[in-house]
Amino acid sequence: MTALRQAAAVPAQHPETGGSPLRSVPTAVWAVGLSLLLIVSIVLAVTIGPAGLTAGDVWASILSHLGIGEPTLSPLRDGIVWQLRMPRVLTAAAVGAGLALAGAIMQAVTRNPLADPYLLGLSSGASVGAVVVLVLGVSLALPFAAFVGALVALSLTLLLAGAAGRITPTRTVLAGLAVSSVFGAVTSLIIFWSATGDSYREILNWLLGSLAGAEWPAVAITVGALVIVGLPLLASARTLDSFAFGDASAAALGVNVDRMRWLLLCGTALLTGAMVSVSGSIGFIGLVLPHAVRLLTGPGHRALLPLSALAGAIFLIWADTGARTLFDPRELPVGILTALVGGPVFAVLILRNRRIS
Repeated sequence: MTALRQAAAVPAQHPETGGSPLRSVPTAVWAVGLSLLLIVSIVLAVTIGPAGLTAGDVWASILSHLGIGEPTLSPLRDGIVWQLRMPRVLTAAAVGAGLALAGAIMQAVTRNPLADPYLLGLSSGASVGAVVVLVLGVSLALPFAAFVGALVALSLTLLLAGAAGRITPTRTVLAGLAVSSVFGAVTSLIIFWSATGDSYREILNWLLGSLAGAEWPAVAITVGALVIVGLPLLASARTLDSFAFGDASAAALGVNVDRMRWLLLCGTALLTGAMVSVSGSIGFIGLVLPHAVRLLTGPGHRALLPLSALAGAIFLIWADTGARTLFDPRELPVGILTALVGGPVFAVLILRNRRIS
């Protein structure tokens, strides 16, 4: 354990990050700054829209529902804050945090700087489950069906990766690509064969990623997943640092490599599945945000994991706010905006990472 702590204190350098004067800023400062920015973002995002709300209105609604003070807003304005906008903003924050955290862990476990939370075929599996219930007209079961689809995809990926022996990062990635391709084809077949009219629009909206219509049950699902699964994953920072040295070195440091890889992959998949079941496939957050945070803190996961979660929450709040307001009265799926930002950044990462052939 002592050797593991020493190794975690000097993590291996990540190939696509270089020196940055921002790294001299203490981690605690970044954590406090991002936490305050997250609170401000939540309040401001709720005020943005045609209703003309103020930050004072938002706080008045929050405090009254928490039983602090008397209600001061009209029922209509309180409903806009508490029933329409607040659940959506909180869901966006939780989904962004979960996807960014999952992406940082996936990149460490697979030792692939271009990995994202959907690497194990989770998005494609969730898409099959979601498309099936939307075609059948049972949209109330969408979160459950998407989560089950993600778990099925995870099971098939891990079974395929372990079929030829012990699970390695390379086998896991290749198995995930295979499962993702098959499930993607199944989704396309279902859409081509069965989707018509309104169901086609609902399917397209979900596949592109959307938080429209998010209510308090969505907040419960996503925040609950962050607490139950995300917090234990945050405690894996030292283990993830050891993975940077390779499996043999991690084992020499006292890490049960196979067991920990299984646990981390399953935990990441559960977290991602919960987020995708509510939001659909929102891309690039789990890929780009961990790299952006590494520029601030370096590759050590003790700082990287929580700061990535905070940055992901802030990013998706504002991406979703832009999606619902920039093209008013039409609403854009938030996955389109995240792709517009993430695509160019992804290209820059490819150009900077000299190890990619």
